[in-house]
Amino acid sequence: MVGLKPPEVPPTAVMKFVSAGMAGCIADLCTFPLDTAKVRLQIQGEVRIPRTISSVEYRGVVGTLSTMVRTEGARSLYRGLAAGLQRQMSFASIRIGLYDSVKQLYTPKGAENTGMATRLLAGCTTGAVAVACAQPTDVVKVRFQASGALSDGARRYSGTVDAYRTIAREEGIRGLWRGTLPNIARNAIINCGELVTYDLLKDALLRAQLMTGEDGAGGRGHGRVPSLSLQHPTPGTSPPLDNVPCHFVAAFGAGFCATVVASPVDVVKTRYMNASPGQYRNALSCLLALLMQDGPAGLYKGFVPSFLRLGSWNVVMFVSYEQLQRALALARPRPA
Repeated sequence: MVGLKPPEVPPTAVMKFVSAGMAGCIADLCTFPLDTAKVRLQIQGEVRIPRTISSVEYRGVVGTLSTMVRTEGARSLYRGLAAGLQRQMSFASIRIGLYDSVKQLYTPKGAENTGMATRLLAGCTTGAVAVACAQPTDVVKVRFQASGALSDGARRYSGTVDAYRTIAREEGIRGLWRGTLPNIARNAIINCGELVTYDLLKDALLRAQLMTGEDGAGGRGHGRVPSLSLQHPTPGTSPPLDNVPCHFVAAFGAGFCATVVASPVDVVKTRYMNASPGQYRNALSCLLALLMQDGPAGLYKGFVPSFLRLGSWNVVMFVSYEQLQRALALARPRPA
């Protein structure tokens, strides 16, 4: 399991941008049911949805998935997938694909190492910009995923395009950017938890040469290498041991850290995006209502599916991202 060997010339910013969007779509295709289960568990028990004897109760990840298949059919697991893929093509491309470029922009000229503050600042920047651009797709995705809690006659939208039009018509353009502030906070945290943690873990693995074996080029690691970017090997040394097992371990750790720090904001974001107009004055009132109803434990509703989804999403995304950008760099015509 060695994957593609590192190219002699590192991929360009455009290659990273395209690779990140494609990798995000691949990860969403693999993990979307877990994301849907997470949303259902997070919105369960909202005051606006009356509890009745016949209401569906979700219990755990497997229970939620099996209940959805039994009561709504297997297609319900992928409700909102179109909006999810639209989101990844814009969202992942910006927050992941541009991370290296922004990190280099913030790194002082002549600096040998990239500091923690620079990595965190780069992660916050790309996360915030990505949310500003892709927020409407996130709103539509969450509402489709949550719509199974409603009866067929009460569902709001007939399709993805109808959802965009209806939200803009009934709630104004601001409705498409509902929950932008909590989502910026969430994705700044997640971006730092994912990208910075992956950056640091991968860098540590390469420095310590813990992932034994041969890489795609057949060499052991020497010297410092940037964690997300691919650097031309220093003359006289072998390429770094930058292979799929290394990417897997770093991505798994990044997914766990991101889930722990981002779950509270994620719960508030999901409830606020799915709320009816006027239900909450702002994201803070949504947070206070959640705490009054469920207590602090409510901030970690759906934690297990969040971790299963985010952990597996990170593994699939980062492994795909590394291989896709290498494939694009290797396929690029060499200058004569």
